[in-house]
Amino acid sequence: MPITTIALVGHCGFDSGSLSSFAKQVAPLAEVSRINDQVALDKIAKPGTLLLVNRVLDGTFKTGDSGTELIRQMLEPDNAPAAMLISNYEDAQQEAIEAGALRGFGKSHIADTSTRERVADTIAEL
Repeated sequence: MPITTIALVGHCGFDSGSLSSFAKQVAPLAEVSRINDQVALDKIAKPGTLLLVNRVLDGTFKTGDSGTELIRQMLEPDNAPAAMLISNYEDAQQEAIEAGALRGFGKSHIADTSTRERVADTIAEL
């Protein structure tokens, strides 16, 4: 398995629980980490890591509470991790893609087969 870490970035405890379960189902060998501050994110953000970034961040980050701005910041270096925005809003997904993210998904679609397949395919390509 090419990916070693899936980072749940800026999610509350409840959402982190469901996303962690989702991540373990999609990538059983991956390490799943909950990240709620910039220091922890900077330590884990590298190639081979998939960031699942909340649209409105819970925690302390340089970009404030904007998941899209965090994606923009994190994906600037050449050795950047991959990132997906977790949001049900299509306009937010489009902004994240324009900032360099891969197509993400909304929390309401976490149980969809197509979401699981897209995330698994993303992991396989990293």
